[in-house]
Amino acid sequence: MNINRIDLNLLIYLDVLLRECNVTRSASKLNITQPAMSNGLKRLRDLLGDPLLVRTSEGMKPTEKALRLQPIVRKVLLELEEALQPAADFNAKTSTRVFRIMASDYATSTVIPLLLNRLRENAPGITLDIMTPSDVTFHDVEAGKIDMAINRFEELPQSFHEKSVWMDSFVCLMSVHNLVRHNFNLENYLASQHIWVSKTGFGVGVGMDPTDVQKLGWVDEALQTIDKKRSIRVFTRSYHTAMHLSLEQDLIATLPRKVAMINKNNPDLVILEPPFEIPLIELKMIWSPLLHHDASHIWFRQQVNELAKEFQIQNNY
Repeated sequence: MNINRIDLNLLIYLDVLLRECNVTRSASKLNITQPAMSNGLKRLRDLLGDPLLVRTSEGMKPTEKALRLQPIVRKVLLELEEALQPAADFNAKTSTRVFRIMASDYATSTVIPLLLNRLRENAPGITLDIMTPSDVTFHDVEAGKIDMAINRFEELPQSFHEKSVWMDSFVCLMSVHNLVRHNFNLENYLASQHIWVSKTGFGVGVGMDPTDVQKLGWVDEALQTIDKKRSIRVFTRSYHTAMHLSLEQDLIATLPRKVAMINKNNPDLVILEPPFEIPLIELKMIWSPLLHHDASHIWFRQQVNELAKEFQIQNNY
């Protein structure tokens, strides 16, 4: 096959078709008609000598050749789009740019207030559009529709850029009237009622099953390693809700330290070290390769890096 016979539009069609596995949705993504997309798929099939997408009982599925081509085509298009980004200086003082950030509740509670304070001083015209993990997908980040995602991630697509914001440990937050605070050991911890709080990754969350330790996360997995299990009374995806419920004298919230320290001057709450070892967690920021060399994005990433370092120095973390 002569590569000169493939134009750029066909590569774009192929990229979208292999991600959507649906002609109608692919056409909608590219703002073209369905017949035009169908014609593009026919041309691709003729050029590549392969059906690329085949109809099954579960819908259209990519062939083996399509699966081999997919990461190559994606990489080529991403590098091309990155190379075509216009080079320009960025003046933060006068910019009115909107930065769209997917931030977990943990990141919203810790990083975002620090970032707002920094922008207020250095870039007063910049606006933040904060989205939750349920609002976006990895495809949105990869396509550059979201400037940055700040969360704790277990697995990421290889095409993404990422950087650690900070590491964090866990502490226990409880009411000053909670009697276990006076003898806070593992036995009393396990005998107490607990607030579970966590939300990572992307997508809409589902209801929790107290018996499914693998989905309960870091705290409960740490307890499992010592053959212990806590009694969870409340499940929430909001750290602020968990901190508020900690005011109840019979509940304990085991939270990342940087979140719990929001309450360090609250006379109604106490912060104690957990009576067992919990592995550290890592907060990351990720972004699309399409934005990696953009001047405004480079500046924005630097702000997050610098505020994270300053925060940890000021708080002796």
